[in-house]
Amino acid sequence: MIELKVNDQIQIVDVEADTPLLWVIREQLNLVGTKFGCGMAQCGACTVHLNGQPIRSCVTPVSAVAGQAITTIEGIADDSGKLSKVQQAWIDEQVPQCGYCQSGQIMSAVALLESNPNPSDSDIDAAMRGNVCRCGMYGRIKQAIKNAASV
Repeated sequence: MIELKVNDQIQIVDVEADTPLLWVIREQLNLVGTKFGCGMAQCGACTVHLNGQPIRSCVTPVSAVAGQAITTIEGIADDSGKLSKVQQAWIDEQVPQCGYCQSGQIMSAVALLESNPNPSDSDIDAAMRGNVCRCGMYGRIKQAIKNAASV
């Protein structure tokens, strides 16, 4: 049994210690917003926050995050269900095309703005470098981040 704190809720899971966090989030906790992309931490689709920092959940063993604060895409809206400023900016800029990478993109953007509320273009490029968008919406992603920063 492993105790996790996911989206401010304590969860007890009965999985092998080396099970990737992604599979625990999706299959044990039924939080399916976090996606499987490549399984090698190269695409960013599986990005979640660990103690406020973006990590790739597909390569993170669940035992390595026991007792720490994990936030998924489902946990960034406020308690009333109001979208975060980044989620709203994504809608306003019509960022998603296929949408597959968007939860990982949003999680990286949220972490960026929490650590740097007024990022430059190069700051945005650096923070988002590990997130692949197969639809090529990088310009819209950057604009959405700038919009969220100005809120």
